[in-house]
Amino acid sequence: MKDRFCEHEILRAAREGGATVCGVGISNLPLIDFLLERDVKVVARDKQSREQKGEELCRTLEDKGVQLVLGEGYLDDIREAVIFRTPGLRPDHASLTAAVQRGAIMTSEMELFFELTPAHIVAVTGSDGKTTSTTLTYKFLDAELRRRGVGRAYVGGNIGEPLLPRVAEMTENDWAIVELSSFQLMTMRRSPERAAVTNLSPNHLDWHTGMDEYAEAKKNIYRHGARRLTVNSESEPTRLMGLEAECDVVFFTAKKSAYADVVPTEKHGATAIFERSGEVIMSDGKQETVLLNARDILIPGRHNIENYMTAISNTFGVVSADIYAEIARTFPGVEHRLELVRELDGIKYYNSSIDSSPTRTAAALSALTVKPIIICGGYDKHIPFAPLADALCERAEGVVLTGATADKIYEALLACPAFDADKLPVQRVDDFDAAVLAARGMAKPGGVVLLSPACASFDRFKNFMQRGEHFKQIVKNF
Repeated sequence: MKDRFCEHEILRAAREGGATVCGVGISNLPLIDFLLERDVKVVARDKQSREQKGEELCRTLEDKGVQLVLGEGYLDDIREAVIFRTPGLRPDHASLTAAVQRGAIMTSEMELFFELTPAHIVAVTGSDGKTTSTTLTYKFLDAELRRRGVGRAYVGGNIGEPLLPRVAEMTENDWAIVELSSFQLMTMRRSPERAAVTNLSPNHLDWHTGMDEYAEAKKNIYRHGARRLTVNSESEPTRLMGLEAECDVVFFTAKKSAYADVVPTEKHGATAIFERSGEVIMSDGKQETVLLNARDILIPGRHNIENYMTAISNTFGVVSADIYAEIARTFPGVEHRLELVRELDGIKYYNSSIDSSPTRTAAALSALTVKPIIICGGYDKHIPFAPLADALCERAEGVVLTGATADKIYEALLACPAFDADKLPVQRVDDFDAAVLAARGMAKPGGVVLLSPACASFDRFKNFMQRGEHFKQIVKNF
C-alpha cells in the first residue's frame, strides 16, 4: 500500500530494516496490520508462550507474514531497524537499550500517530479525571464539527479505538482527542496542540522509579510544542508545571472563585477558570466570561465540575458556548465511573471500577450524598493508603476489603487517628464475589453500595472494565 506517509523517516526505516512490535495484545494488532499494509516486515514479540497466546491468533499472524518470537527471552537480540514499544514496557529495558545502541529507532504506536496525523491534537493526562475530561473534550468538539458540517472528531489513546489505523483518512479540519498515560508519555518527543494535566498524585509507583520520574513523564505532554496547557491550580505538581510552561496556560479550580486566588502571581496574565455562585467563569484578569451554569451538569461531584473546566479549556475558541450546556444537561458520565447499576430493596449500587487510586476513590466518596458501604482493594501499585484511610473514615458507612492490597489498606485504617471500629465496620473478604455479597449484607434500605477499589485490577482482572462488568453482573443477578 502506498500513501502519503510511506516516505516518513520511521516507516522508510521500517521498510528497509524491518520492525519489532513488542507485545501482541489487542492494542498492537491494528499496528501490525498498519505496518504490513505499508510493506514492512514485522517481528512480533510477546512474553507469553504460543500456548498462552492461542494457536488461532498465532497462525493468523504467521499467515500474514509476521514472524513470532514468544516466551522467555522474547526481547533477546533485537535486530530490526524500528522498535515499537508497548506502553507497559520500560524504555530502559536492557534489550531495548542494546538495540538502540546498535542504531534502532525506538517509538510507539501513539508516537507514530503524533508524527503522521494532519489533524489538530488535544491530549489529556493526569492521575485522576482524565477519562471524563477526554470524553467531554471529544463530545464538545464532535458536536461543534457536526454542526459546522466540516471536519470530524476522533477519540483514542487509553480510551476509544486505536487512532493510527485511521490516520490516512484524517485531514487538517479534523481533531484527535487522546488520553495519555505516563507510560505513553515517557518517551514522547512531540506534544499536542492543546494539552491538559488534570492533577498529579502518587500512582504507578510499582512501575516508575518514583514520583520524580512519574512527573517528568507527564511533562512531555506540553514540553515539545504545545500551544496551550491546562492545569489544576489546587494540585501543587501541576501548578508548578503551569509556572514552568512556556506556552499559554489556563489554571482551573472549583474550590476558589476569583482570578487572583487561582492564577499564581508569578504567572500574571495567564487565564483562570473557576466557579462563582454556581457559574463556571473564564477570566484573563480583566474580563470575565460565563461559560456554563454548574447546575446544568448532570453527573455529581465537584471533581466533575473540574472535569468540565478542563474540557472547556481544551476547546475554548473552537466550540460554541451553548454546546457546553447542551452536553452538560445530557451526558450521564463515563461507564465504570459512579455508574448507577440498579436499585434493589432500597439500596443503590454504583460501579466506579475506574477508580484505581486513593484520590479517585476520595472524589467518588465526596460526590455521593449518602455515606456508602464501599468495596476497596486490588493490585498493589506501591502507593500510600493513608489518604484513602482518611477519606474512608470521613465519608464511608462501612468498608469491605478484598484483593492483594486488602491488608495494606486495613493497616492504613488502623493507623488513621480518625478510625473507630465501632463507627466504621470493616470486613476483609478474599473472594471478589463474596466481597460484593458482604457489602450487600452490610447495606440498609436508603443506603448505597459502591465499588471504588482505589487500586488497579491486575491482581484478578485483565483491566478495570472487566472488573466493573463482573461487579455489574453480580449485582444484576441478585
